[in-house]
Amino acid sequence: MKFPRNEREEAEGQVMKIYKESSPALETLFEWAYVNHVAWSLVIVFMGLIFWLCVALVNAENQRNALMTKQCVDQVFKTELDKKCLRSVQSREHWWQHLTYAMSHISPEK
Repeated sequence: MKFPRNEREEAEGQVMKIYKESSPALETLFEWAYVNHVAWSLVIVFMGLIFWLCVALVNAENQRNALMTKQCVDQVFKTELDKKCLRSVQSREHWWQHLTYAMSHISPEK
C-alpha cells in the first residue's frame, strides 16, 4: 500500500476515488433498445412497399385507360394493339389523376 506524502496527495486520492465511483459502468454504457430500430425499420419497409404499389397502380391505370379510350390502336392492323405505344402513352395529364381514379373506382365499370 502506498502512503501519501502530504495532505494534497491525500485529497487528490480521495477526489479520484469519488470520481472513479461516479463514472458510468462501461458494461451498460452502450446499451441499445432494439425495439425502436425494429419499429422504424418496419415503417420504412412498409412505406417503400406502399410507394412501389402506388407506382404500379398508376402504371396499370394508365394502360387500362389507354386501352379503354383506344389510344394505342395499331395503325396498320386495326384490331391489334401497338405495344410500344402502350408502354409510353400518357392517357391522363398527371399521375395523381390515375391514382385517384384507381383508388376511387374499386370495381370495373359496366
